[in-house]
Amino acid sequence: HKSLRLFTMPMWKMMLVAAVMCAFAGTASGTLTVSVPTLPSIASDQKHSPQLLDRHETLRMRGGEKKHKVAILTAGGLAPCLSSAIGFLIEEYTLYDPSIEIICYVDGYKGLLKGQHIKVSKEDRKMAGILTRHGGSAIGNSRVKLTNVADCLKRGLVKEGEEPQKVAADQLVKDGVTVLHTIGGDDTNTAAADLAKFLKTNDYDLTVVGLPKTIDNDVYPIRLSLGAWTAAQQGARFYANVVNEHSANPRMLIVHEVMGRHCGWLTAATAKCYRDELKAQNMLPSLGLRQDRLDVHGVYIPELSIDIESEAKRLKAKMDEIGNINIFISEGAGVDDIIKQMEAEGKEVPRDAFGHPKLDAVNPGKYFADQFAKSIGAEKTMVQKSGYFARSAHPNDQDLALIKDCALKAVESAMLGVGGVVGHDEDTHNFELRACEFERIAGGKPFNVQEGWFKAMLVDIGQTKDPHQHQQEVQKRHYKPNAPVRTSSQGNIRKRLEEQFAKA
Repeated sequence: HKSLRLFTMPMWKMMLVAAVMCAFAGTASGTLTVSVPTLPSIASDQKHSPQLLDRHETLRMRGGEKKHKVAILTAGGLAPCLSSAIGFLIEEYTLYDPSIEIICYVDGYKGLLKGQHIKVSKEDRKMAGILTRHGGSAIGNSRVKLTNVADCLKRGLVKEGEEPQKVAADQLVKDGVTVLHTIGGDDTNTAAADLAKFLKTNDYDLTVVGLPKTIDNDVYPIRLSLGAWTAAQQGARFYANVVNEHSANPRMLIVHEVMGRHCGWLTAATAKCYRDELKAQNMLPSLGLRQDRLDVHGVYIPELSIDIESEAKRLKAKMDEIGNINIFISEGAGVDDIIKQMEAEGKEVPRDAFGHPKLDAVNPGKYFADQFAKSIGAEKTMVQKSGYFARSAHPNDQDLALIKDCALKAVESAMLGVGGVVGHDEDTHNFELRACEFERIAGGKPFNVQEGWFKAMLVDIGQTKDPHQHQQEVQKRHYKPNAPVRTSSQGNIRKRLEEQFAKA
């Protein structure tokens, strides 16, 4: 009990005891001379205890004395990772060096062009963990393409004669930013990389480290983009309610349109998550509560061509058997055909700042509903879109773990001056988590339709996979496996985060 009392002593007493013991031992052996350090007086406060390392030494241990200023922005559409990524980045920088100043540009590149930002305060740093439990982007998003001068001018983001890229670069220099974290898709991150190159030619060193945000999971060479897992789970949850509408009318056709412009991963993963949950439920067939009526009867994605006539015949037989049809379709499926039809009719196809067709205007879900309804004898048709519901959710436990890992790697890369987009690199042996070079970042990565779970699902629902795929697009992936689709949490990360937050 006497030894335990040492640990309750003030620091100056512990130092004194240690010095006396060492001196006693040295005297007994006759070989040790101890110089006792000058100690504070007994009445002095603990705050006057000597520091082990001064500020200069601390910075030198961290790899240099360069003073960093970090900026964060989110851009593009929403995904279940934006607020969480901001929160984790703030937490990681605070742990690394709380003296590093952090600002957040409001509304993405729009805020950068307008010079609008929020300075992260000491109190914000303490409470940043709150952001990890919310969806959306706390600092706001926008769709701005810096190279689209006409669009920026039209929206009042720049003045006549100004180059948006130069305006953005000048603002970064004015704000003294040395590290820029962009949380967005391929367009967002490559735009930031172009900014860094532009500044480099003008002797200004800016390190850009992006985080891959897209629920489509279609960014080369990132194995799994942030928020994709959650979006699939939330899309399944959405349809678990909508599917009950099949009982509102005889011979009902329900079309579930899922986001995914070029990639069918989200549609396929959402269907799998939904079906896995459905199989775990109890049914009462004798009173009409049947699994086959709630099941998915067709999955249509951009990577597979669709034989409307053949599929209509198959679905009509299913309709005659059970009395309703449920199909899942990617918003990008059949878009080229729909656009050709619209243009042939003289209709204008609205496009965003990046030149992408606005899919709300193209409306693939309605197109396929119209194509199938008459052929299968549907008395009523319903098209439901889960996109906004799914993408605005807060991240699930799997995504929280991924976001936190990526945020830590992003801070590490930034402090080492290594730019890129952080993610599990598909072109490495073990899917290494690293900052992937910007020149390798590209959108439009297709879903690998050779995935065993996907082929098994199509067989299970009775849908024949068309062998005439977009082979050229699929081969670009070298048939590498997509990230596994899981329907339940692997570890209660959210609970641990809440416990840490409560202690803080």
